[in-house]
Amino acid sequence: MRAKGISYDTGFACNGRLGRERFDAEVVRRELTIIRNDLHCTAVRIMGGDPDRIELAAGYAADLGLEVWFSPYPLELTTDEMLSLFADCAERAERLRQRGAEVVFVTGAELSLMNKGFLPGDSTDERVALLSRPEQARAHIAETGARVNEFLAEAVDVVRARFGGKVTYAAVPLENVDWTPFDIMSLDLYRSAEIADRFAGGIRHLVAQGKPVAITEFGAAGYRGAGDIGARGLEVVQYDSDSRVPVRLDGEYDRDEAGQATYVRELLEAFDAGGIDTAFVFTFALYDFPHRPDGDPRDDLDLASYGIVKVLEDGPGATYPDMPWEPKAAFSAVADCYRD
Repeated sequence: MRAKGISYDTGFACNGRLGRERFDAEVVRRELTIIRNDLHCTAVRIMGGDPDRIELAAGYAADLGLEVWFSPYPLELTTDEMLSLFADCAERAERLRQRGAEVVFVTGAELSLMNKGFLPGDSTDERVALLSRPEQARAHIAETGARVNEFLAEAVDVVRARFGGKVTYAAVPLENVDWTPFDIMSLDLYRSAEIADRFAGGIRHLVAQGKPVAITEFGAAGYRGAGDIGARGLEVVQYDSDSRVPVRLDGEYDRDEAGQATYVRELLEAFDAGGIDTAFVFTFALYDFPHRPDGDPRDDLDLASYGIVKVLEDGPGATYPDMPWEPKAAFSAVADCYRD
């Protein structure tokens, strides 16, 4: 692969609440340094809902020589709100590019699932649940793709009027994106048990279309069996109905860090063999899903986290005494793959 990456969460914004409450600039700088030096990444996808936070983290990443994928991530926004967010972030990304950084602008992600107006459903949960009913989902695919492409055409115009670098969009396959306006084809692509036998062929099909292909999101949660369901690993989480803050798991699950590591390693090898240009492991850390080893196992939200580090609530870790987390087995898997 040309660029070896990981995504970095600055806090998702939903219903007036911004995730990752602890957002310390020095911690951000230190984590991005670890991403470059210890994980051997050459690129980072800076994700979130707050333009100030994205710009701060992107600036640190650029200073470290990392290729920056500037990635505003709208959740439950109207189309007008999304266009305003993209316009703001495109101006910020251009300022960073003018400093000499290598910057790719990601014009949102999974819009049909994460925002109203593309698929039926008043919430992300309702829209994602539709995917578990394939016959119903298929009935909406054509219309959904048309709506997504119509919006993206407008969004790309807004972005290119303000940003002079490469532009892409983090799609899910059901959206059938028209990639003509984009410089890079980018997909959030997970392997599940249902498609495991077709996964390598799907990668070859993407690459054969001619444009560089990036995998903007892939990974596994940290409980046994999570790799078999791929992108649906967070379905075991119960959320506060108003704030969408994760509260606990819906049952008891066995920790399987080795399984998470194996999944990440196998997909990185598949992407490299298949000719993928850039891949971003999802994700470095999810601060809203802390590790709680004591007490009720259902309170250990880290089991559902796709992070390659487990976030600690009561002090620093042992491996990095200045950081509030401890690496998982997947941390070493990523470092080993990217070191080569």
